[in-house]
Amino acid sequence: MFCRNQTSRATVARGSAMEMEVKRGRFRMSVLEDSAQDCEVQRQIEREVRIREGTCKLLAACSQREQALEASKTLLTSNSRILALMTQLQRMKEAQAMQRAGRRSSDGGSERLPCTGKVAISDIRIPLMWKDSEYFKNKGELHQCAVFCLLQVGTEIHDTDLVIVDRTLTDICFNEPVIFTDAPPGFDLRVELYSCCVEEEFSAGFSTRRLSRLGSASSKKFMATLETAASCSSHGSRTVSGGGSSPGGESPVLLPALSVRGPKYHLLAHTSLTLCHVQNSFRTHDLTISDTEDSSFWLPLYGNVCCQLVAQPHCMTQDVMCGKLRIRSETNPEDWRDVYGVLNGSVLKCYQQQNDTDSLETPVFTIPINKETRVRATERDPALHTQSITITNQCGEKNTYTIVTRTPEDTHCWMEAFWQHFYDMSQWKQCCDELMKIEEPSAKKTVVTLKQGSLYHEMVMPSSTQTRNLLLPLNRPVSSEIQSLLSTYYNDSY
Repeated sequence: MFCRNQTSRATVARGSAMEMEVKRGRFRMSVLEDSAQDCEVQRQIEREVRIREGTCKLLAACSQREQALEASKTLLTSNSRILALMTQLQRMKEAQAMQRAGRRSSDGGSERLPCTGKVAISDIRIPLMWKDSEYFKNKGELHQCAVFCLLQVGTEIHDTDLVIVDRTLTDICFNEPVIFTDAPPGFDLRVELYSCCVEEEFSAGFSTRRLSRLGSASSKKFMATLETAASCSSHGSRTVSGGGSSPGGESPVLLPALSVRGPKYHLLAHTSLTLCHVQNSFRTHDLTISDTEDSSFWLPLYGNVCCQLVAQPHCMTQDVMCGKLRIRSETNPEDWRDVYGVLNGSVLKCYQQQNDTDSLETPVFTIPINKETRVRATERDPALHTQSITITNQCGEKNTYTIVTRTPEDTHCWMEAFWQHFYDMSQWKQCCDELMKIEEPSAKKTVVTLKQGSLYHEMVMPSSTQTRNLLLPLNRPVSSEIQSLLSTYYNDSY
């Protein structure tokens, strides 16, 4: 009767109340889930360790600037993922230890949890503020830096393309959308801009650089560190890194040091974006500059970043509840209609039969469901011989609908679905006013055109023929070669 939850947690009877609880994420098989989550996090860590080691070996063999810069970027990204995953594993171990001790963690229990959703950031533009003598008069030494952005929500971390920046640019642009697939409404999207001075890193001749040999011993050393950290955290202790802290206030475990020589990226600026910054248009946000003009990797940032941040809560894109219903409107109380109802987004869609949902048929009618909608379960009606649900819309054309299900259990499931849906909408706020559009990343990245590189040239100097090296990504064949080499380490044991 009801929608079947697309989950692999366990085999749940179709149409049961338990099925809908599983779908809304409120039913948890704690023992099996904790074990499965631990194993999955450890598998992710092992994959990143292999990428890390493969990148180190590749970095030692690099003789070209583009290869070395790309490999160093991959190494930094992999290290960030490992730290985030190890911190997550540590938190999970601590929560399990508290449960075994008879205490419930602050984020556990049977509390109602909001749905997760997709969060996408795209068209990142960071304006530069060069001196007149550098940009317009083209005087002074041509200072070049390789830059990229690291984007993080929880343990999900992505990096952007690597671009070369010099005084011929007025904006640093990262146009490709980056999508986080399972973000909670309380997400904190950290945007970090990293920079590396190209001249400094290669003035001594990179081809002669080598790193200490890395092999299975490094992997064993790392996994030993991981097991020690997990053991310590299960007893309530923490392994503190010599430096900052990880998201959530947890102290990250210490990664084994690598004696890697090669390009070094430095944090140039950062900012954090949350739900309040989500809007279906471009917005400007403040950047926190992390270093001074004396640094070799310094770039004259204006202090802002422009981007588009959108979100799609799962309650707006997935079926929350569905099943057979009898519905009447107060405008025609004698006209009962048997329909197949689907609660999705801001409407309750009413189809003539269940097969119409698969054939993309237009619903017979729809009932608006929004923050102003009032839903309540009535007492048992002697005339209807069952309990019913009333839906009243306060805005627009005020109307009240009466819904009758087949059994009291079905009525309870529908009421729970409505309450969960309203709770999700209250947590995701403006993201539930309308469905925001998220563009998928292109399968094959293309070279950025000259016109796309600078807002200044688009609006002020469209006819200029002066040649400028505007945000051209590094050679695609080089990037493909690196990805191919790294993939062998990524898939070696899987």
